[in-house]
Amino acid sequence: MDKELYIIRHGETDYNKLGIVQGRGVNTDLNALGRQQGEAFYQYYKQLGFDKVYTSALKRTHQTVKNFIEDGLAWEQLPGLDELSFGIWEGKHSKEDWISAFRDMNTNWQGGQCDLAFEKGESPNQVAARLQEAMDIILSRPHEKRVLVCMHGRSLLVLMCLLTQSPISQMSSFGHSNTCLYRVSVKNGQFTIIEANDIRHLANPVEA
Repeated sequence: MDKELYIIRHGETDYNKLGIVQGRGVNTDLNALGRQQGEAFYQYYKQLGFDKVYTSALKRTHQTVKNFIEDGLAWEQLPGLDELSFGIWEGKHSKEDWISAFRDMNTNWQGGQCDLAFEKGESPNQVAARLQEAMDIILSRPHEKRVLVCMHGRSLLVLMCLLTQSPISQMSSFGHSNTCLYRVSVKNGQFTIIEANDIRHLANPVEA
């Protein structure tokens, strides 16, 4: 079964802009720049002819690909694509206490302790398990040859580790700008990243 996956991160939100901790429990809207980013992606890739669009259950992903949906492209929400939950930190400004907490947690994750999570949050390994379930659904549809997937920053990093069979501890080695594209080829069950953190569609800003 051959497929081509176009996997993008959602556009910018005010939480991104202001440095407020986002996550699975924060259902924010795109801001003006985020809408422009989504429009720019649409204008650049609308002629490709996607067979299906998958998003997380959070509206910032829906809004990023809304033009494809409004064009009538088949759309399915998969909660397994949601962002990692940062637990008690979600909705808080990125001040020194969060920066310190995240630095310590990220050091643990990079050291291989990917079962650790922030209080009331999710571990990278928990996210990997639900991402695998989502990917199993996407890959089970052989008639969908070119697929658009819109998701989130940290979960995107975990997904790239899954697809490349890399340890989850290496997730920070992948970049994840707003509306960045990872283009992935699937052939005989093997995943190959063709484009990584690609933002060429943002070269010429477009009004949303």
